[in-house]
Formats: sequence, C-alpha cells, structure tokens
Amino acid sequence: MATPAPTSRSREAPQGDEEAAAELKLGEFQDVDALTHSEAALVINALVAKRKVDRKNVNETEILQKTTDYLEHFARFRRKENVEAVERLLTAQKQLAKFERAQLGSLCCDTAEEAKTLIPSLTDKISDEDLQELLDEITKLMGYGN
Repeated sequence: MATPAPTSRSREAPQGDEEAAAELKLGEFQDVDALTHSEAALVINALVAKRKVDRKNVNETEILQKTTDYLEHFARFRRKENVEAVERLLTAQKQLAKFERAQLGSLCCDTAEEAKTLIPSLTDKISDEDLQELLDEITKLMGYGN
C-alpha cells in the first residue's frame, strides 16, 4: 500500500536567527515598539477616520480591509480608555521586553502558567504571583464595557 501524499507544503527554514522562545531573539526588531491587537486597531481606525474627514484618498485596499477585520475579531479591548489602561499596566513592567508586553496585552491569558507557556521568555523575568496579579488586572479591564 502506497503512503498518501503529504497534505502540507514543506516549510522554508528561517533566514535569520529570530526566535520568540525561552530567550527572545528578535534580531533587528529586538527593541522596536510593539503594539497589542487593540492598540493596532485604534491606530488604524483613527487613521482611516482622519483620512475620510480630510477627504483624502483612504485607498481601502483588500489588505487594509482584511487587517481591520482581523483586528476587529482579535482585539480584546474596544474602548480607548481600556486600551490605554492596559498599556499603562504593561509599560510599568520594565523588566519585560516590549514584545512580551504586547503579547500579554493581546493574548489576555487567564493564568501565569498559560502566559509562560505561550511566552516562554517570561519564565525568569517575572514571578508567577506578580504575573498572575498583572493578568488579573488586565482581565478586570476586559469586563468594563471592553
């Protein structure tokens, strides 16, 4: 009996040494500001709204529409006040990289264990207790009119 044909394409090996594992290796993006999904949604929606008001070419391409749809679906916080509050909570965590803070704000994990599983580089940077306290504060903001 012949083996079935593979159902997926082979994957190209990464070109750089970028890796978001136990040790962050983000290459040229190491210290670049990172946005949560909610922050990105606010920025893009504000830009599109401003262009419409200014009657400039909004140029709503398929990519822009797909991006806004994606962000609308995955952004955990809709109200600007809540997005800013989450950003303040995360920015206070100076021991965390910008990428890690953005991931925490986008993933909105329930437990410290879940967060450290999804973002392994957190393991030696923040205690489970402190991380759980941060996650609980973020979760509270999800309940306030989002």
